[in-house]
Amino acid sequence: MHLPMNEIRMVDLNSQYLKIKTKIDLAITDVIEKSEFINGSQVKVFQKQLEDYLNVKHVIPCGNGTDALQIALMALGLKAGDEVITSNFTFIATLEVIALLGLKPILVDVDSDTFNISVEGIKKAITPKTKAIIPVHLFGQCANMDEILTIAADANLAVIEDAAQAFGAKYQLNNSFAHAGTMGDIGCTSFFPSKNLGCYGDGGAMFTNNDELAQKIRSISNHGMKVRYCHDNVGVNSRLDTIQAAVLGVKLKYLDDYNLARQKAAEFYDNAFSGCHKIITPARNPKSTHIFHQYTLIINGKDRDELKNQLQTKGIPAMVYYPVALHAQKAYQYLGYRDGNFPVTEQLCKSVISLPMHTELDVEQLNYITKAVLEFI
Repeated sequence: MHLPMNEIRMVDLNSQYLKIKTKIDLAITDVIEKSEFINGSQVKVFQKQLEDYLNVKHVIPCGNGTDALQIALMALGLKAGDEVITSNFTFIATLEVIALLGLKPILVDVDSDTFNISVEGIKKAITPKTKAIIPVHLFGQCANMDEILTIAADANLAVIEDAAQAFGAKYQLNNSFAHAGTMGDIGCTSFFPSKNLGCYGDGGAMFTNNDELAQKIRSISNHGMKVRYCHDNVGVNSRLDTIQAAVLGVKLKYLDDYNLARQKAAEFYDNAFSGCHKIITPARNPKSTHIFHQYTLIINGKDRDELKNQLQTKGIPAMVYYPVALHAQKAYQYLGYRDGNFPVTEQLCKSVISLPMHTELDVEQLNYITKAVLEFI
């Protein structure tokens, strides 16, 4: 088995850039020539482009995806000790912002097939102190939003969608399709470079159809100001850099094509692994499109870490998202959870592995990767 001519990368941002280099370079040069480095015209243009793409009333850009989650929670006006339910199987940022604000994180196990938050788990976790739910749309597809929204409405809870890994995915809601991040009270995303829509630095945004929430989010993200030097809310300083907005404005036009390329790569992987009972390929939520921010396998009966090391020796990067559950992280031991409280999450942490997934994967690379995995299995 020979190594493909092109180096295999977990995410190949350079090759993606080279295909749109002229447009990207012109957009960046325009910002520099105008010297509109903070709150420049490109930010407002991108904001409107995003509102149109998502079919949402308000997009508020910010500095990064973690800021987006924190500002969204701040806008809800929650008080110290209020409980916020979220997934135990995700990146730390979702839990982190809840703790930073003095709120109480309530972690819930995930479904074993889609890896998204368990609806039954949410129901069991609700108490009189629960004020909000943060479903994470993990790896590229939406959580069961129709059920989550029903639960939230019945219990008078706010819903903040963490859509950082599923930007561009759509969910069938009430006989129509809605974009990830536009179904709850507030949606949040990250434009970290490796995301499906990524900039060339840090960036993020919040979405809402609620005029009052939008006004408060804008104020909080700008030092709590509505009128300059008049601070109505406790705020932060979080804004999308103009150069990043210019980059995102170019890349947004290609997003659907980028997601389609990821779906085609995922289909190749699916077909290659279909006959192997020790490999479980990603399940699809029938109500959601999957835009494969990650392509994540479950490995049964073989050592996942040994597979990762073996792939590394063949020039194939692979990642484990996530090796340690949130409840087991040292910083969050104070929450009082124990091993065995989250059986699905704990098993996934031992058995999942993510293969290279990006817009530039070619057939030669995909053949090489899949053959290497199957040889090990």
